[in-house]
Amino acid sequence: MTATTATVRKVAANTSVRHYLARVAFGLVLTIVGLLFALPLVWLVLAPFDATPSLSLQWPDWTLDNFARLFQNPYAMRSIGNSLLLGIGTMIIVVVLGALAAYAMSRIRIPGRDGILYGLLLLSSIVTGTAAMVPTFQIITSLGLINTYTGVLLVLAGGILPTVIFILKDFMDSIPKSYEESARLYGAGPFRILRDVVVPIARPGLAFIAIWTIVQVWGNFLVPFILLRSPDLQPAAVLMYTFYTESGQADLRLISAFALLFSAPVLIIYFVVNRRYGFRFHGGIKS
Repeated sequence: MTATTATVRKVAANTSVRHYLARVAFGLVLTIVGLLFALPLVWLVLAPFDATPSLSLQWPDWTLDNFARLFQNPYAMRSIGNSLLLGIGTMIIVVVLGALAAYAMSRIRIPGRDGILYGLLLLSSIVTGTAAMVPTFQIITSLGLINTYTGVLLVLAGGILPTVIFILKDFMDSIPKSYEESARLYGAGPFRILRDVVVPIARPGLAFIAIWTIVQVWGNFLVPFILLRSPDLQPAAVLMYTFYTESGQADLRLISAFALLFSAPVLIIYFVVNRRYGFRFHGGIKS
């Protein structure tokens, strides 16, 4: 009996040691991964204030001359405004049309509905912006929308809508139909039900879609680069491509300062919306 107890204790001790070592190894892995993600963020914060920034992480020689040079560029601040215009414009189009389409797909029993949703999501993932750029350019040219925000907004919104409908449809499915039936008993019409019943409940999903859309548009380079010709209309993601020195090298002083300003609006929007609405994400299609 004593030998059995000692064996049990030994096995328990070995198990405890292995569990402890596994936790330590897991913690080390998470620390290394966290550092890999943190180093670029530290560079983003420090490099703009360095008189001689480089691609390596170093303690900066503190200066504000990089921002002074950046503000002398006549297109820098305008490009951030252009990015905001494209991001907010695309967000409005996507949220409105996506909410209406997702609500209709959720409430109307269409034959093959789930297949249509998966097909739209699959095609939007396979036929990326790069693959569809030539026909897209031809269509926008034939419509006379080259070098206009209208053409860029249509292309950006069209590429994002399938994923938005797929996500929002699940939020609409989670809303009990009894709420809408109660509203109908009091004489509410379809659009009033959507506005006063559905939208307030699906608000976290709409907030998530709004932020996700702005992020997708904010860093989009290819579409505005191809469809916009005038420097006055170019967004920040395209303008950053032009920051070179006279010798043809990347101007890290301008790039680092502009990158910090470029990332600030999205972070501000995210924290404001998250504080106001919060985020809850539910995936999949409910039958």
